[in-house]
Amino acid sequence: MSKVIEMRNITRDFPLGHEIIKVLKGIDLNVERGEYVALMGPSGSGKSTLMNLLGCLDTPTSGSYVLNGKDVSKMSDNELAEIRNKEIGFVFQTFNLMPRTTALENVALPMVYAGASKSERTTRAKEVLTNVGLADRMDHKPNQLSGGQRQRVAVGRALVNRPSMILADEPTGNLDSKTSAEIMSLIDEIHAAGNTVIVVTHEEEIAAHAHRIIRLRDGMIENDVLRS
Repeated sequence: MSKVIEMRNITRDFPLGHEIIKVLKGIDLNVERGEYVALMGPSGSGKSTLMNLLGCLDTPTSGSYVLNGKDVSKMSDNELAEIRNKEIGFVFQTFNLMPRTTALENVALPMVYAGASKSERTTRAKEVLTNVGLADRMDHKPNQLSGGQRQRVAVGRALVNRPSMILADEPTGNLDSKTSAEIMSLIDEIHAAGNTVIVVTHEEEIAAHAHRIIRLRDGMIENDVLRS
């Protein structure tokens, strides 16, 4: 198997007045292609900071991060933006959809940034929306969709560029328990289709979907357990 993520001795410090707050204190992490990982930890454990680094939304203070064979730890903001668009599919708790555009246009958006033609974008966005169960909702705007349907649009958008990994941050945080179960079963299917999935969650029942659970405490990995 090939590694999608190789992190070596990653630290992240934040200045606070005259002090330096050390949030991540030497993280070593490998994730193989096709793994399904849950990232857990109490508030203040560093899991959001680690997620921002994994998602190339931020760069480490020190250490190296190789994502799908590319060292992203020293990249410029523009290079990181390109990597994010190509290599990472994000699913956020708050959906982050464009309110005035249809489900189809929302899903196609990452392909606009990737320079795909309009016909390519439309074909691929339709295919992805069908796969996430929204074939009959393509022309609906977010305010015409339920919370679960909006999250399905967000999942479709995450998949559209065929990224190296899906990074889901509390993907069911704004959903009721029945809809949460539906979204997690969709994420399970995405993993079963061969995608690498990392879910950041504070809920044990969400983490239980993953095959490997990594727990952070005080900026370090407290344990890393493979589940059978």
